[in-house]
Amino acid sequence: MSTAPAEPEEARPQPVSLTVNGESLLFPDLPYDFHERSERAVTDPTLQRFIDSATIGKDRSRKRSCGDAFGERYDAARDLGGRIKQHTLDHLDHYVARFAENAEAAGTRVHFARDAEEANTICLGIAKREGLTSCVKSKSMVTEETHLVPELERAGIEALETDLGEFILQLDKDAPSHIVTPMIHKDRTAVARAFRDKLGARYTEDAAELTQIARNHLRDKYRRADLGISGANFLVSESGSLVLCTNEGNGRFCTSAPRVHVAMVGMEKLVPSFRDLSVMLKLLARSSTGQPLTVYTHIATGPRRPEEHDGPEQMHVILVDNGRTNILRDEDYRAALRCIRCGACLNACPVYRKVSGHSYGAVYSGPIGAVITPLLKGLKNYPDLPGASSLCGACYEACPVKIDLPRMLIKLRRDLLSRGVNNFLERLSYRIFGLGLRLPLLYRMGGFFQRFTMRAAAGERGYLRRGLGPLRPWTRERDFPVPAEEPFRAWWARRSRGSES
Repeated sequence: MSTAPAEPEEARPQPVSLTVNGESLLFPDLPYDFHERSERAVTDPTLQRFIDSATIGKDRSRKRSCGDAFGERYDAARDLGGRIKQHTLDHLDHYVARFAENAEAAGTRVHFARDAEEANTICLGIAKREGLTSCVKSKSMVTEETHLVPELERAGIEALETDLGEFILQLDKDAPSHIVTPMIHKDRTAVARAFRDKLGARYTEDAAELTQIARNHLRDKYRRADLGISGANFLVSESGSLVLCTNEGNGRFCTSAPRVHVAMVGMEKLVPSFRDLSVMLKLLARSSTGQPLTVYTHIATGPRRPEEHDGPEQMHVILVDNGRTNILRDEDYRAALRCIRCGACLNACPVYRKVSGHSYGAVYSGPIGAVITPLLKGLKNYPDLPGASSLCGACYEACPVKIDLPRMLIKLRRDLLSRGVNNFLERLSYRIFGLGLRLPLLYRMGGFFQRFTMRAAAGERGYLRRGLGPLRPWTRERDFPVPAEEPFRAWWARRSRGSES
């Protein structure tokens, strides 16, 4: 296994080309300000409608599908999935070595990359050595993480995303906003405009026609491509196999038609055996889209054999660290690497539903992104993300492998305090607030001034519509109820005296 990369706190991602109004969508200036983008998102009614419709529908489908499949055994299935992943992480060195040995025996070349730069360098080296010029790529979060496509294009290799959502985003120079459904923030009118402007197609908003336009364009690319790139949903240690789950079939085209197949995979994607894989597949699709299984579950074990008619001549797997061993070392956060990228926590999260994926400023969004991104990129670079949660626990209830994200978010907030990363005025205000709660005299004085100032500002309306000082951000989006004229303690004392008499 590769050695750990340098401490991620100081790491700054390379600039990327995915921009809107000159602002990078994935790797913004650091430290990242979550509030600015999230405030824009919550005031966009069109975006709110798109996100609500998609996430609420998928969350209901997950509950219905998991309930139908497992019934009262659903929690036990989640527990089993979590234990399989945790066992693999606790013995990852063994399973990585076993996977590499079995994959090499099947004819696959296994490479190890310490960081994003090394992963991209390995992939570009393969392409240069083999003289490859045209690439078709299946959906992969790790290649988004390493920003591989622009690197291929800079090297003169035509690189095309083939997942329909990613393809549309590539045409628009946009970035994914959801782990599973990357263009959740767009509708068919945006697709129609992109196909008209970038492909020269007739403007149409008919879904079937739009799909056919994409299919016709992509089929020609599949025929001509000599390099296929994919990620992997799982790697099976006992056989050296790669497992790819898709609903469009593009994964099979990318890994079967081109002469060379390169899979770039996070090292945490391993499972010990096919028996373990069967459990994970039952949980993945149901948690992600409410399906019993994805339409295509593709298992590749080595390149094409002499007796086979299709498949790549060469197969390479690049196992990517890029900060994962730092998480692996920390027992408080190691379970975050259980994640199977189903997106269920995003669909369940009330914060994600309001701010959308682009507000998180990185590849991984939602509750899992609020944990993973600070751990991978440095807590001081993303100090706002641990606070981007209501701690309602919906993400934990939705997670098919029982990652306790609320506990990790609380721990990250403690880490911010211990490192002094968060705002001095914020820390001071919490200290004063805590002091006021501990001392009865200060508590009564604070209550008096609160009633006096807030009731005076609200007048006869009973709601504060324009907050004072730190209340201003709250009242920009909502009315703030003012305190009652008589405090509870006074009411209770008066009531008690009345009952005694």
